[in-house]
Amino acid sequence: MLGSVESGDGERLLSFETSGDSKGHPVFLLHGTPGSRVGPRPRAIDLYKLGIRLISYDRPGYGESQRLKGRTVDHAAADVAAIADHLKIEHFSVVGRSGGGPHALACAALLPDRVASAAALVSIAPPDADGLDWFEGMAPSNVIAYKTATEAIVDGSAECLERLKSNLASNADAIRDNPESLLSLLTPEMPTADKAVVGHGGIRGLLLANYQTSVVRSSFGWLDDVLSFRRDWGFEPGKIVEVPLLLWHGEHDTFSPVGHFRWLADRIPSATPVLKPEAAHFAALPAVPEILAWLRDRARERFGAAV
Repeated sequence: MLGSVESGDGERLLSFETSGDSKGHPVFLLHGTPGSRVGPRPRAIDLYKLGIRLISYDRPGYGESQRLKGRTVDHAAADVAAIADHLKIEHFSVVGRSGGGPHALACAALLPDRVASAAALVSIAPPDADGLDWFEGMAPSNVIAYKTATEAIVDGSAECLERLKSNLASNADAIRDNPESLLSLLTPEMPTADKAVVGHGGIRGLLLANYQTSVVRSSFGWLDDVLSFRRDWGFEPGKIVEVPLLLWHGEHDTFSPVGHFRWLADRIPSATPVLKPEAAHFAALPAVPEILAWLRDRARERFGAAV
C-alpha cells in the first residue's frame, strides 16, 4: 500500500508504503544513503511467513517526500511517529541500515515508550564520538564527502557546501540516466565480500530501483543526510536503555568502519552486538529476515503477543 501523510512538524508530506502481513508485527525499515521507500527488503511471501508488517518511507528530500532543509538525525523520530499515528499503530519496531542506522537509533532514544525493539545495521557513530578516529578505515569517497560537509558546517564554508551539493547533484543526474553508475563508482572501494553481495542479481536489482527512486526529484535528500550525519544528532546513543537494540556489523566494512560499531556497542546499555567476521557493508541486506525475526521476538517479550 502506498500513501502519504503530514510530517511530524505538520509542514511537509511524507511518502510511505507498507508490505507483508497487514496483521503482523509492525516494523519500520529506514533506508540507507542514498535510498528510498522501495529499498531492498524481503519478498512479501517471506514477510508473511515472518508475521511482519513492513513500513518504509522516503526521508525528507528523497523520492516523493518533501525536503526539510537543515534537518538533523533526530527528526526521524517525529516523522516515524506521525506515520505510525496515521496507521493507528501504538507500538512498533525500527530497523535502519547504513544511513538508516542513526535514524533507527534516534527512534529508540526518543520514542522509548513506542519503539518495542530496534536494530541498527552497519551504522556510523556520531560526529563527536569521543575516542573514535572517525575516518579510520573509511572509503575515500565517504571521507571526502563527510570532510567537505564538516567544513561547510563548522567553518561555514559556502564554497564547501556548493562543492558537496554539486558533486551529489552530478551523481544523482548519472543515477537517473543509469542507476548502475553509483555501484560502478563504489565498486573499486568495496572489499571482496561486498562485491559478492551486490553481484547477486536479485539484490542488485533491488539496489538499482532504490537508488533511482531516491533521486527521482532531486539530490537534496542525499545532501541533507550527509550534512545531518556531521551535525549534532540531537540525542545521545548512550541514553538508549529501555529499548532492546541489535547492533549488526561486518568486520570488513569500508563505508561504515568497524570502529563505529565498537564505539556504539561500548556505550549503549541495551545493545546486543553482533559482529560478522567475514562480512562487510552490503551483507546487511541478506541478513534482514533474521533481524526482523529478532525484532518481532524482542517486541513480544517486552509488550506481549498483541504487539
